Amino acid sequence: MKEDAMSEKQSREAYILDLLARDGSLSVSALSRDLGVSEVTIRTNLRDLETRGLLLRTHGGAQASTFQTVLERQRHHMAEKERIATVAAGLVRDGDSVMIEAGTTTALVMKGLADRQAVQVVTNSTLTIPAARLNGGLRLIVTGGQFHHETESFTGSQVLETINEYNVRLAFIGTDGFTAQRGLTTQFADGADAIRAMHDRAEETWLLADSSKYGRAGFVSVLPLADVAGVITDSGIGEETVAALRDLGVQVIIA
Repeated sequence: MKEDAMSEKQSREAYILDLLARDGSLSVSALSRDLGVSEVTIRTNLRDLETRGLLLRTHGGAQASTFQTVLERQRHHMAEKERIATVAAGLVRDGDSVMIEAGTTTALVMKGLADRQAVQVVTNSTLTIPAARLNGGLRLIVTGGQFHHETESFTGSQVLETINEYNVRLAFIGTDGFTAQRGLTTQFADGADAIRAMHDRAEETWLLADSSKYGRAGFVSVLPLADVAGVITDSGIGEETVAALRDLGVQVIIA
């Protein structure tokens, strides 16, 4: 019996670590439901894993002890991200001005602008540069600042200074998690500052986020959902969630 219990514990731990490697964070309630054990058991597992330095416990869940690199995150939900970015790019007109915040989905918007002309883009993301090289019709302005390896972005006061020099029609932003109640959240305070600054300088702010981000809450609160013009996501978001977002006055586009 002890061997069976140990095997079950090891299986749960493996599942937890695999989930963290994929998503970066998790909740006790969801794990309890998925694994068919009590929340007390899940919390005990999380405490043991934290003691071994394999994760960090948070209120109601846990997060990976080291953040996944942006290149690792790019591989997750790739088809959904590409569809979302394509729809977002469709909002951009020739001669437009836009801001693109650092993120694996937002960076893909640049690929969708291949046939646009005279578009001015302000960004703190280095992931946008390869696509910009292929289109001479884009004027790319990359902020200065401190390079952040985990997100392939620039952070700090120089980013905010650059953003505040420009006024744009559209801002495309991402998030580590969002809910109708808590709004947009992220793991990095500097990232939150950049998102708020872009929102303040744009006529419309659009959140680009695949459905796996809904229901997750990062460490730092960024913006209420009611502050964005709309959310572009995928069909996995669910009809009830779409209704809740629209009740907040937020447009929802399913890519």
